Amino acid sequence: MKFGSMYEEYLRAEQDKYLAKCSHVEYKRLKKVLKRCRVDRSLQADVTNGDQLQDGSDDSSDICECNSCTLCDQMFFTELNKEASDIAGCFSSRVQRLLHLHVPSGLQRYIWRVRQCFIDDQQIMVQEGRILINYVTMNAIAIRKILKKYDKIHGSVSGRDFKSKMQTDHIELLQSPWLIELGAFHLNCDSSDIDEPVGFFKNGFFKNFSCDLIGTLPVMTMAISETMKYEYSLTCPICLLSAQDTLFNPYALSCGHLFCKGCACGAASVYIFQGVKTAPPEAKCPVCRAVGVFAHAVHMNELDLLIKTRCKDYWRGRLREERTEMVKQSKEYWDSQAMLSMGI
Repeated sequence: MKFGSMYEEYLRAEQDKYLAKCSHVEYKRLKKVLKRCRVDRSLQADVTNGDQLQDGSDDSSDICECNSCTLCDQMFFTELNKEASDIAGCFSSRVQRLLHLHVPSGLQRYIWRVRQCFIDDQQIMVQEGRILINYVTMNAIAIRKILKKYDKIHGSVSGRDFKSKMQTDHIELLQSPWLIELGAFHLNCDSSDIDEPVGFFKNGFFKNFSCDLIGTLPVMTMAISETMKYEYSLTCPICLLSAQDTLFNPYALSCGHLFCKGCACGAASVYIFQGVKTAPPEAKCPVCRAVGVFAHAVHMNELDLLIKTRCKDYWRGRLREERTEMVKQSKEYWDSQAMLSMGI
């Protein structure tokens, strides 16, 4: 079955209340835009070679040229960028709401435990997580295929450049930190005992999430198919320099890079007890040097729980180190505030 037919079948099957208000890639309509470009390019070639008489029509403005495609630039990339932004926003908000229920705090934790005595919410949450992964994966594949088709028709690299722009704008779906959180959620739930639904990703798609925290480089792997796999590094770029490689108390910056909380605070020149989000606006990501990426940093609760469960000794050791450093920094901070108040 071709992807176009499979995608249309997926859209018909997913017309439920949970995804009713979520955006999707208009794959079929964008293919029609590219088809029109292909026809117009053929017409232009015929006119250039003298195979077709000039009829004096006003349709020449719609003719697609290889290096300058006004039709596609206006109707194709603008619409695709909007759809990708809407999908990324919908996915992140739905995952955030779902995982907030899985790792509650304070009063919500006690309400959640009482509720579990009467209702099995875990299976419902796992099913919703599956729907969300289907949602982001199918739309990501649709974007990848439509951009590849664009470059093939136009003989250009504009589609590839647009993918780079998506990464710069933080709307690359399969690089979202919320996808890593959702993968950690499934690994934490140990969903092997839950029945797999019949759908597009058969043969236990969600069992294709795996995590290796013992190897040389800790990674999480998501296998979409036998030939399409994505690996997400669970290594802190700053800790790597001090032989502490695996993330601890991880945060994802707006640019998508992951850091330990202590490392992120150190890079932003703020104290650990102040938090990552208190970083000044001019603070830059240590990896990509992007500015303003600390204000909306995401605390990766599920990933932290996964590391805590699978690497207990390592996690406890790092917790002791972080608490020791936090006490040290707190003492330095209050000593400096006392000296400042006394005018010393």
